[in-house]
Amino acid sequence: MIENYSNEYDVKCQLDTCKTYPIITDSERGEMFCGGCGLVLVQNIVDNLHESNGYTSEDFMKLTRTGPATSLTMHDKGLSTVIGINKDFSGNTLSNKTKYEFNRLRTWDQRSKSRSTATLSKAFTLLNTMKTKLAIPNNVVENAAYIYRKVVSAKLTRGRTLASLVSASLYAACRENNIPRTLDDIADAGNIERRVLSKDLRTIIKRLGLNLNQYDISSFISKISNNMNLSEKTKRDAFDILKLCESKEITAGKHPVAQAAASLYIACMINGEKISQKKFSEESGISDVTIRNRTISIKKYLKLQENYPIEHKINSL
Repeated sequence: MIENYSNEYDVKCQLDTCKTYPIITDSERGEMFCGGCGLVLVQNIVDNLHESNGYTSEDFMKLTRTGPATSLTMHDKGLSTVIGINKDFSGNTLSNKTKYEFNRLRTWDQRSKSRSTATLSKAFTLLNTMKTKLAIPNNVVENAAYIYRKVVSAKLTRGRTLASLVSASLYAACRENNIPRTLDDIADAGNIERRVLSKDLRTIIKRLGLNLNQYDISSFISKISNNMNLSEKTKRDAFDILKLCESKEITAGKHPVAQAAASLYIACMINGEKISQKKFSEESGISDVTIRNRTISIKKYLKLQENYPIEHKINSL
């Protein structure tokens, strides 16, 4: 009877005539069998060999058991058949006639791909380009590829451009993982109109039933302050101002980026950093009129003044 073992592999054949024969282990098949009668004693052995990655073509060909990890950002998930270089198994160069035949095979292999495969390849190429432009983490890009595959499966591509759907999927993934990227950032990276991106995003959220949480405003404070090289004291004061606004419940329904820019602008005035609202508008992508209105509203409800330490206001509440 074949048995499944997890870690204990100290087994012996029960036949008296086989006690003198060794137990042979076949690591490729994951089995252990008797060297005398050939009875399989253990199957499904756990493979504990060291995993390694290949970074050159030679390493990739040598690692027969292991290979690159599958990824949703590849149109074939990294499991495609690749016709190798013009060398045989022993490393010798192929003849000119054989080279020509293999070149034709590569051409027909490329032409034989379906239309959907070619479309996925273009979409994920654009996704990787946007990832580089916006410095998006790999796990967010994987999530965006998953959302785009669901969009294709739901047949939402008809009447919509590939760039807008990829951009909408990436924005939805950023929202799910709380990566501070605005619609304007995604639209600029994807070279599409913000209006089209917003429309397709609403369609995806409705048809796929996505539940996207609101961005954390503090993440935009960190992003804007780092891009403008503001002092750490100003950044901390902006966080304190945001905390006061949330306690007063005056952030509900307000644009998170405008709220972050207004908090930073007030913190700059308190700490004596002379930066115009126009500069904050250019950095955050919010109009200076909106930043001015949010600044007036925050100063009115919190009763803040210039050169007034924000710590005193927090301690008084």
